[in-house]
Amino acid sequence: MIRSITSQGLTDQLAVLSRALQEVSDTLHAQDSLLRQRGLALTPEVLRGLDSLTGDLRRLADFLRPVYVELEQLTALAQTTALINSSLDLNQVLNEVMDTVIRLTGAERGYIVLRDESSGELEFRVARNLDRATLERGEFIVSRTVVRQVAETGEPVLTTDAQADPAYSTQESVVIHALRSILCVPLMLKDRVTGVVYVDNRVKDGVFREKELHLLTAFANQAAIAIENARLFARAQAALSEVTAMKELMDDVFASIASGVITLDAAGTILTCNQAAARIFGVPVSAVQGLNLAQVMPALARVLSDLQADVLGGGQSHWLDLSLTLPERGEVYLQLALSPLLDEAQIVGVVIVVNDLTEIRQREATLELVRRYLPPGMVDNIQSLDELGLGGERRTITTLFVETRPFHTFPDTLRPQELMERLNLYLTAGAEAIHSRHGVIDKFMGNEIMGLFNTQLNPSADHAWQAVLAALTMADEFQALAERLGEEAVAHWRIGIHTGVATLGNVGSPLRRAFTAIGDTVNLAKRLQESAAPGQIILSEEAYAACADFLHDPAFGLQVIEQGTLLVKGRSQPTRIFEIRRSHQP
Repeated sequence: MIRSITSQGLTDQLAVLSRALQEVSDTLHAQDSLLRQRGLALTPEVLRGLDSLTGDLRRLADFLRPVYVELEQLTALAQTTALINSSLDLNQVLNEVMDTVIRLTGAERGYIVLRDESSGELEFRVARNLDRATLERGEFIVSRTVVRQVAETGEPVLTTDAQADPAYSTQESVVIHALRSILCVPLMLKDRVTGVVYVDNRVKDGVFREKELHLLTAFANQAAIAIENARLFARAQAALSEVTAMKELMDDVFASIASGVITLDAAGTILTCNQAAARIFGVPVSAVQGLNLAQVMPALARVLSDLQADVLGGGQSHWLDLSLTLPERGEVYLQLALSPLLDEAQIVGVVIVVNDLTEIRQREATLELVRRYLPPGMVDNIQSLDELGLGGERRTITTLFVETRPFHTFPDTLRPQELMERLNLYLTAGAEAIHSRHGVIDKFMGNEIMGLFNTQLNPSADHAWQAVLAALTMADEFQALAERLGEEAVAHWRIGIHTGVATLGNVGSPLRRAFTAIGDTVNLAKRLQESAAPGQIILSEEAYAACADFLHDPAFGLQVIEQGTLLVKGRSQPTRIFEIRRSHQP
């Protein structure tokens, strides 16, 4: 078969046959006279026929040699064309093709130059030599004039001897590099030059002819298409990578949103469900996609049925709070927002955003319960109280100590439970009086209360005056309570007030702590309360000075009676004290 015989093998066989015929012809010519002597003669036609056949075989070999060379070139071109169109790895394919072109054309070097898609500049993409080695940029020996000419005109250039060609012999690159045979063809795509293929030979002239021109042009036509396909593939890959990265980003964002997000199509099928929504409803996120909302979250589907229809029909958004009982979590409190899911301005489904308020509602309920036991100032500022950490802050405060009613003044006939109930009434009246003036109750000590004004939790510019008003309110409330209880109208309470610097903060451990004030200011207030007579409100000199303008304002109807000095335990200097009472008080 012709494909099993190479051009070299066929021409070699023709040459062998031609030589054999020549030897036969020479032998017959040499033996012709001998044959005549023996009466045997060869006709001239036989000898001429042998000579003619020998010449025909030689001419056939000479004819077939270039034909088979061209056939081999075309076969190689077909193979490389198949290769270039079977792969989208452009660099690898072009290197293989360039090696084949160099081998088939007899070129010394070959280059593929492509036009950059963004800048339009020409850049070398493939540079190979006869040894199938990639050339470094410093080794580029090329007529850039020819490259630019072909790239600009779209017309191929073929010169058998650039040194003698008037069009190129004066070009610097041709002269410096001694370029001879040059062949350069454009890469054409839809009448647009996308680059060039350039081959040359510095040693021989006449290496390239019309045959090589046609061969390289055919290759370039296929290469241009392959290059564009590879570029399209690269752009598609880049776009896919960008889309993938964007999707991953959106998935990350979707997963990190604290609110639950569920999207439904018009039929109520779940399109997406983030982790937060899955946690809220106690369902696995991987198992809900593609199922109907009624299958996965029936309680929610029943509540939202009418609202979904309204969103799909009219594009309206809805917000609602609701409580549901879920199998995995029990009762939950949710805040939902329903909005239309749009696709090119068409409503194709519903977006549900869910905020889980369960912990907030439970915390509010707990705080509401705590409010019955702790001062509102502490409850409302519980976060800032925790932020104080362990340790303290020195600041000027006013401290109030009150003994609401001594135990011995209660009737002896009261049972312990009744005594506790009666005492709690007095403690409640005292606590409410402190709260009414934005004081913070530091602690209850049996029948006594310690109140603080101007702490980090209840800052106040007139804290001493607020403490005095709280004390006056207590006096009134204690009197009214005794009357309601039918008790003797005798004042048993004792109150001491002092203003000074104390250290305030949390004491205890990281697991259990208490907010309190410590220092001489607290101790002195306690000593004033202990030194007061029943029914007396005693102020230290510092507390008196801090609110003297209010105390002497006739609008408040108060009496200020200086009681001299008091030497309290733990202090070396006596303390001036003042009694505060209402003007109508005896």
